[in-house]
Amino acid sequence: MLDLRRRDMLMALGLGATWPLAARAQQQPRMLRVGYVGIASRDSPPYASFRKRMAELGYQEGRNFTFEYIQTPDIEGYEPAYRDLAARKIDVFLAVGSEAALRAAQAAAGRQPIAFLAVDFDPMTKGYVASLKRPGGNITGILVQQIELAAKRIELLREVLPEATRVGLLFDAASRDQADAAAAAARTLGLTPVLIESSGEKPDYPSALRTLADERGRAVVVPASPHFLRDRAAIGLALTEARVPAISASREIAVAGALMSYGVDLAGLFSDIAGFVDRLAKGGKPEEMPIELATRFRLTINLKAAARLGVTVSSAITARADEVIE
Repeated sequence: MLDLRRRDMLMALGLGATWPLAARAQQQPRMLRVGYVGIASRDSPPYASFRKRMAELGYQEGRNFTFEYIQTPDIEGYEPAYRDLAARKIDVFLAVGSEAALRAAQAAAGRQPIAFLAVDFDPMTKGYVASLKRPGGNITGILVQQIELAAKRIELLREVLPEATRVGLLFDAASRDQADAAAAAARTLGLTPVLIESSGEKPDYPSALRTLADERGRAVVVPASPHFLRDRAAIGLALTEARVPAISASREIAVAGALMSYGVDLAGLFSDIAGFVDRLAKGGKPEEMPIELATRFRLTINLKAAARLGVTVSSAITARADEVIE
C-alpha cells in the first residue's frame, strides 16, 4: 500500500510539473510569417506603413509576427528570392508591383495564400484571377487601374503644358502597357508620342532623355515601375540637367525633380494590404475574398521644378493638388 501511495504521489507531482509547461505552450502566440521580395530598402516608407498597420491589427514583430523581407536589385531577382522565402515556411506571401512579382510568388508559394498589390498590371486580363468578385485559386488583393492612370497623366500634362507638341514616354519591361496607353491618349490630345525604352541593371537616363534634347514643346512621362522608383534620384537629376518637364507616377520622383506626379499613394496601399494579410492569417479563403480597386491617389506639384523650368502652374491646378513642393 505504501508503495502504491508513493507511486500515486510521484505521479501527481510529475503531472503537476508538466501542467505549467502545457499551459505555457498553449499561451505561446503563434508566429505569423509574411514573406515579401522588393527592390527598395527594408526601411522605406511603404514597408514601414505595412508594419505599422500590422501592429495596429495586433501583430507584434518578434512576438507573433515576422516580416521576412528579401531585397533584390531588379525584377530578375524575384524568382530565386521567392524560392528562398518558400523554404522558410512562409504563411502569407506578399507580391507587389509588376506581373513578374506575382508570377514568381505564385511559382514558389504552392498552396500558401498570396496577397498582391497589382500596381503595374491587371491580374484579371493576364489570367491570374477569374474575376474581381471571386478570384479563385490562392491569390487576392488590390488592383491599381494603371492603364487609366497612364491616360490621366497625359491629360494633366496637357493641362499644365498647353504648348507641348511631343511627349517622351519612358518605359521598361514592367511598364510597356502603360506606355502604350499613354501613347494612345497622347495622340487623342494632339501630342506626338516618342517611346523611350530603358533597360539594363543601371540605365543611362541622361542618354535616354537626349532623344528629346533638341525638341521644342517637349515633355516626359515616367510610369509606375519598381526600377524607376528605385532610380528616382538618378531620374530626377537627369530631368533637371536636361531641363525637361515631366510627370511621374511616383511622388518620390516629383520630390527628386520632376515637375509633377499623379499616381497611387503607395504607403497607403501597403497599409490597406495588411488588412488582407490579417484576414488570410485568420483563415480567410483567398479565392472567396473580392479584389479591391485602389482608391488612394495623389497629385503632387513641384513648384521648385516649375520655377527652374520657367513653367507657370495655374492656381486652379495647385488647388487640386494633394501636395505642393515650394
